[in-house]
Amino acid sequence: MPRYISLHTLACLTRQGADHLTARLAAADRVTMRRVQVNMLEGKMLVEFESPDRETLEQWLSEEGFHYDWLLRVEFEARGGKLEPV
Repeated sequence: MPRYISLHTLACLTRQGADHLTARLAAADRVTMRRVQVNMLEGKMLVEFESPDRETLEQWLSEEGFHYDWLLRVEFEARGGKLEPV
């Protein structure tokens, strides 16, 4: 299934708030959250998703009220120092 990475700006978010957002992401039914990375100091969150397509992910993010700065489809990643298709 295609993978995507999204960047979110989080204003005034506490650790408990980040835990709550992560739980909401994990409970998704039409998309699958693979990983969440948060920087509390800069108020940024990266989320890696699996989704059938970009439109499904964009619709889910919109319906759930998750605003994002950008959304990137991942086509390749490095494994063992070599770039390979995802």
